[in-house]
Amino acid sequence: MEKFSKEKIARKKRCMHKDSKMFHSFLTLLLLPPPGNIIGSGIFVSPKGVMENASSVGIALIVWIITGIITAIGALCYAELGVTIPKSGGDYSYVKDIFGGLAGFLRLWIAVLVIYPTNQAVIALTFSNYVLQPLFPTCFPPENGLRLLAAVCLLLLTWVNCSSVRWATRVQDIFTAGKLLALALIIIMGIVQICKGEYYWLEPANAFEPFKDYDVGLIALAFLQGSFAYGGWNFLNYVTEELVDPYVNLPRAIYISIPLVTFVYVFANIAYVTAMTPQELLASNAVAVTFGEKLLGVMAWIMPISVALSTFGGVNGSLFTSSRLFFAGAREGHLPSLLAMIHVKRCTPIPALLFTCLSTLLMLCTSDMYTLINYVGFINYLFYGVTVAGQIVLRIKQPDMHRPIKISLIWPVIYLIFWAFLLIFSLYSEPVVCGIGLAIMLTGVPVYFLGVYWDNKPQCFDAFVGKWDYRIMVKDILLLCVCLISHGLL
Repeated sequence: MEKFSKEKIARKKRCMHKDSKMFHSFLTLLLLPPPGNIIGSGIFVSPKGVMENASSVGIALIVWIITGIITAIGALCYAELGVTIPKSGGDYSYVKDIFGGLAGFLRLWIAVLVIYPTNQAVIALTFSNYVLQPLFPTCFPPENGLRLLAAVCLLLLTWVNCSSVRWATRVQDIFTAGKLLALALIIIMGIVQICKGEYYWLEPANAFEPFKDYDVGLIALAFLQGSFAYGGWNFLNYVTEELVDPYVNLPRAIYISIPLVTFVYVFANIAYVTAMTPQELLASNAVAVTFGEKLLGVMAWIMPISVALSTFGGVNGSLFTSSRLFFAGAREGHLPSLLAMIHVKRCTPIPALLFTCLSTLLMLCTSDMYTLINYVGFINYLFYGVTVAGQIVLRIKQPDMHRPIKISLIWPVIYLIFWAFLLIFSLYSEPVVCGIGLAIMLTGVPVYFLGVYWDNKPQCFDAFVGKWDYRIMVKDILLLCVCLISHGLL
């Protein structure tokens, strides 16, 4: 009897442990630090960009819903690839295995030069916007002030990450609550507004009343702006090891988490238009601050503080993850060897962190967050589509390959149709911004063939490259100084 009781207790503990692990997995999907987050800082900056390009409240809300649906489809495609090609590295590994080393290298190359620095710059600028906007209630904060505060935030958090891994993780834990508090306040106040009858812009007759002419190209840009807020969905398969029975529970996690995020984002935007007209929303540089000023009265200070906490933690999380990617890429021989070095005592990848910081500071030469979002969104979607296309290629080349998760091919086809629409019309609307991203990506082709593909390089070539590894930081610092001087900051 005693033995039976002990076995029963042990079995109950195991079940509780499994439930706890499952709950933790779902939380991880929702709260991973940027760019591996779903609910993140993007929801505080993207609404203005979506509204501006959508041209009406109704189309803007439809954009948020469709973006959530496409995100769920993309996540399911990635889930199949994640368990079919069980390697760390996410889409970098999938693209490399399916299309070869050059495609994988270009994914890493563009992540290093564009995606991570631009993401960090946008989040840092959002932080400075929400800190400074209450100090300039009748106008926009000065651009130099925005860039300077964003740079201070970035430098401070780079120092924290260089000093201690423990400090970096504590900062992340403390500041995660900011985003949840801000979003909860926004949604609750929105529900109160609807109960009071303040839903003029949600009525069908008014919701689709355009404040400027509709344009398909601009609607494509609205999707790019919205996709920034959903950034991190492609990290969902990174939590496979934490899930009990991942082949069943990973799709289940996607079915739960992404609809929940879509619900939160749509209701946050509904809440905004219960308190502001579209014109007021577009005139605001910090939408949540304006929302708080209209509805929270003397407690309006809660909103900028909550968003500032969220974005401060967002910059920290992005620095932490991006520096590790650069470190791993250097260790594989795809980036300069200097970036693979770590501090002997602190065990932090200081060169990789400094490179990340300097690259992001260069992006801060502009304070136009919405151009930066279009810039990074176009490149991100380009590789999302290439990765999903790889799923179809793999099905054709290896139809009998073991696939623990196997979705219908209709889903990647739908994703690729949307992907083609988005890229074609985004390129049409913003040819310069999107073209620059493509040009930077293509610079990786000669680098790959000279630095990675060419095996039998002469010793003098290796010595030359090795020497320049140690000059890369100096070059970035000089470029940064030139940029600051040109903008009158030095």
